[in-house]
Amino acid sequence: MTRKPIALPITEDSQVGEARRLAVTLSIELGFDETDRGRVALIVTEATRNLLKHAQNGELLIQPLKTAEGVGIEIIALDSAPGVQNVSQCLQDGFSTAGTPGTGLGAIQRLSAMFDIYSLPQVGTALVSRLWAQHEEANAPFEVGTVNLPKRRGEISGDAWAIEQQRDRALILVADGLGSGTLAAEASRTAVKIFRAHADLHPAEILDKIHAGLRSTRGAVAAIAEILPSAQLIRYAGIGNIFGAIVTRSSSRSMVSYNGTLGLTVRKVAEFSYPWSAESLLVMHSDGLGTQWMLDRYPGLINRHPALIAAILYRDFQRSGVRNPAGAPDDVAVLVAKLRNEEA
Repeated sequence: MTRKPIALPITEDSQVGEARRLAVTLSIELGFDETDRGRVALIVTEATRNLLKHAQNGELLIQPLKTAEGVGIEIIALDSAPGVQNVSQCLQDGFSTAGTPGTGLGAIQRLSAMFDIYSLPQVGTALVSRLWAQHEEANAPFEVGTVNLPKRRGEISGDAWAIEQQRDRALILVADGLGSGTLAAEASRTAVKIFRAHADLHPAEILDKIHAGLRSTRGAVAAIAEILPSAQLIRYAGIGNIFGAIVTRSSSRSMVSYNGTLGLTVRKVAEFSYPWSAESLLVMHSDGLGTQWMLDRYPGLINRHPALIAAILYRDFQRSGVRNPAGAPDDVAVLVAKLRNEEA
């Protein structure tokens, strides 16, 4: 989507109103009716106030959504506070650790079309809320969660992602335009257009098309994963430093990319196959996220919604931005995908 995600560090009271205003403006652009805009405003208000009461280094992300489920808005609240000891208890109206009425988290859960929360003592809490302006019955096989933000607020991200889903196939791209800013974004968005135009091909073949199509741009690195659930297989091809991994409850396996820059210099494009199961999780990200993460440090997180997983990886391992201002500035894109849980 062309509308940009918003990231706000939450440190003082005036940001409650700013966050609410930005979220309502985005919801109007996305086609929410008056009632649902009110729900968006309430969720953002409660999430922001909760960060102010309990958080250290709190941050609110407000993202437009366009998925197999429709068009909507996603609100993510992240903190590095001591964590919630009993999440179920905190979701009950009347429970509070800060002398307040204790309706915040419970209200967010009730108002959301999708809600998930994860908290780890001495690490922090993350919650995700989704609401839909246009909702479709989910018929795509995969659930996806992403965070894609520029290195500085108000700028445009040079990273991009895309997904094409069929009944028994998902094709996923993550691209990073060389450098940052408008020219980097032009390269990565061109890669997305070529990817969509050739989504019937295999990953290596699509990368060849992207390489040829980016010669008039500053170039990009990119990786493409093709997941075939019935064949229990994932095909993967990458050029440059896009990181891809398959994670299960018992293992994590990095996938192979070759050096180079699409549109500039590519010595070899090759495709590799890896086993895939119903329990597998795909994680792909640009170099704005460090590669030292391990999901087994977060008990039970692999079972949660991909949006929550992507948000926590962003919070804890981004190389730069509001949560790590001393790091080397860079855009960040992280994507997490897994088979939809039909029983959820």
